[in-house]
Amino acid sequence: MAAAGVAPVRERFIASKERFHAYLKANGELGGQGGDKEEEEEASSEQSEPPAKRGRLGVQGQDGESPGEPEDGEKEPEDGEKEPEDREKEPEDREKEPEDREKEPVERKRARGQNKSRPCMKPNHYEKSRLCPSVTQGCEEKCYFGPRCRFLHDVGEYMAAKPPDLGHSCVLFETFGKCPYGVTCRFAKAHLGDGHQNVVNTELAKQWEGKSLVRNSLSKDLQHQLRKKEFTFKKADEYLRSLAKPHHNDRRGGKAPGHSAEGEEVSNSTTPEDGLEETSECPVLPEGGDPKAALVQSPHPTESEGGCPTKTAGTVTDEDIVKLRSCEKKKLEIQGKLYLAPLTTCGNLPFRRICKRFGADVTCGEMAVCTNLLQGQSSEWALLKRHHTEDIFGVQLEGAFPDTMTKCAELLNQTIDVDFVDINVGCPIDLVYKKGGGCALMTRSNKFEQIVRGMNSVLDVPLTVKIRTGVQEKMNVAHKIIPKIREWGASMVTLHGRSREQRYTRVADWDYIAECAKIASPMPLFGNGDILSYEDANQAMQTGVSGIMIARGALIKPWLFTEIKEQRHWDISSSERFDILRDFTNYGLEHWGSDTQGVEKTRKFLLEWLSFLCRYIPVGLLEHLPQKINERPPYYIGRDYLETLMASQNVDDWIKISELLLGPVPTNFTFLPKHKANSYR
Repeated sequence: MAAAGVAPVRERFIASKERFHAYLKANGELGGQGGDKEEEEEASSEQSEPPAKRGRLGVQGQDGESPGEPEDGEKEPEDGEKEPEDREKEPEDREKEPEDREKEPVERKRARGQNKSRPCMKPNHYEKSRLCPSVTQGCEEKCYFGPRCRFLHDVGEYMAAKPPDLGHSCVLFETFGKCPYGVTCRFAKAHLGDGHQNVVNTELAKQWEGKSLVRNSLSKDLQHQLRKKEFTFKKADEYLRSLAKPHHNDRRGGKAPGHSAEGEEVSNSTTPEDGLEETSECPVLPEGGDPKAALVQSPHPTESEGGCPTKTAGTVTDEDIVKLRSCEKKKLEIQGKLYLAPLTTCGNLPFRRICKRFGADVTCGEMAVCTNLLQGQSSEWALLKRHHTEDIFGVQLEGAFPDTMTKCAELLNQTIDVDFVDINVGCPIDLVYKKGGGCALMTRSNKFEQIVRGMNSVLDVPLTVKIRTGVQEKMNVAHKIIPKIREWGASMVTLHGRSREQRYTRVADWDYIAECAKIASPMPLFGNGDILSYEDANQAMQTGVSGIMIARGALIKPWLFTEIKEQRHWDISSSERFDILRDFTNYGLEHWGSDTQGVEKTRKFLLEWLSFLCRYIPVGLLEHLPQKINERPPYYIGRDYLETLMASQNVDDWIKISELLLGPVPTNFTFLPKHKANSYR
């Protein structure tokens, strides 16, 4: 019988920690038998128990507690490798006398939150001599840096110092007939001819000529105009001026036009600092520039030095005087569909392609910070990229103020191709919350209203909102806010069944989600939380929600979408799971590149994903079905070595899996997962 809070694995597969590590160390040669005592002791000394496994499992079983779980749908900015803090560091245990340490073992704190200040491998750490991009692109005489260029221009010198190739086949060359990375490709043997010339498969390349596989990229012209603040925002400025006009009293930053009488703040004792209010007539971006889409750029600025609008010349069109009514907007018809949550770090484009292949209907990019988008940051714009296979795709924005959020919505409305825009009102991390964004907007109803109304007024696509039950654990406020969100013009709400304080320490409250679904009608409401099997999905749909959003469940087993649609448990083999990882690496090399930098970025995101995949327990090993998302997997020996290796929560074993796919790691390579509860050394 499994202990409370531990997944019920059949007894014949259960192993001790020592036997588990000894089996992996021997590469599966122990044949299911634990090694000798000396080997077990050695493995025990090398591997420390994961702190998460030392949690109070008795309490966990009662409350569904799963301490230290990472946030999935909420943001730490991702693709740009910026990682905000999620929780304060645990205070160090006070020092004890050596004698006391020997007599009394020190009880370690449970791992929780993020690994702060984790090492970050950058390109110059694993490739000292880099070839100039102008040489790779075949235009050496037009080197952008000129005489100041610090990169190599001699291909022979570069090849002499280049690390060895990682394989004999290049996925880019085999798929598209041409590898744009040329000699810098880590699989260059597949497409290099005499004199290091890049070989092109003309017939295959013609098939892809003119086809755009990835949309929503940031062009250099647009980035330049954003950085130089050369854009104007006709619709956004008009809306923002309407906020400022009626209010010349002591209170600054008025309510949105057409606001309801219930404009007062939602009561909550843990509110963020609300002192950051918008100023007078024409609000100025606190961090971002004054961008606008190039497609609608006017030759004359709409704001003069004094901040007043100036008249523009030209013919007046219907678009200038006729506003799109809400009933004329494109409808978001996704009721009953499977919605992949906007997952930070792991919810990148290659991962979304994997989920689409397994049956995800709706996908959403990772949360992007609006001020970073307005500043033209490439790393933030990378979060908006859309693969051509993503037929229903949205982007999620985070911000705290109506000026930046409204302007960002207008910018995206004109420059990228999306089916909906989502507002993140669920992010619990301190970095976002203390600035008034994420969950904090649930306690700032005036600003929340201004943001929703403003974004809705400038968007031609539906606007959706993702919220939590509330901020404090025992103070649910979502049922009060949802009717207002419907009135403000949002097309859909997604409710995560936990509060900010709960994080993942309790099971999702689906009874409360059902109550909110009734209140939200006729506006669609999607539920989110703790779905890891088709039974969980069926129970969730019985609550009356319009659909379900899947977050951690997709990270642990992306084939969950197939299980839900086919109403079955899939006892997927280790070789099939490994093929999924191989597909992910191929998609990663296609997306991030096949040079050293692209390979290592693919490896990084693969390792982050493996920190979730190791929680999956094969169906054939369970005593009873289904596996619950808050049950911790015990140590077990799988049906083959690869299945056991994939169950390891040790970072070194994840690195070993990555080496099977991407070759040896660079010298001095280090990796620490973003969340402390995900691994141990």
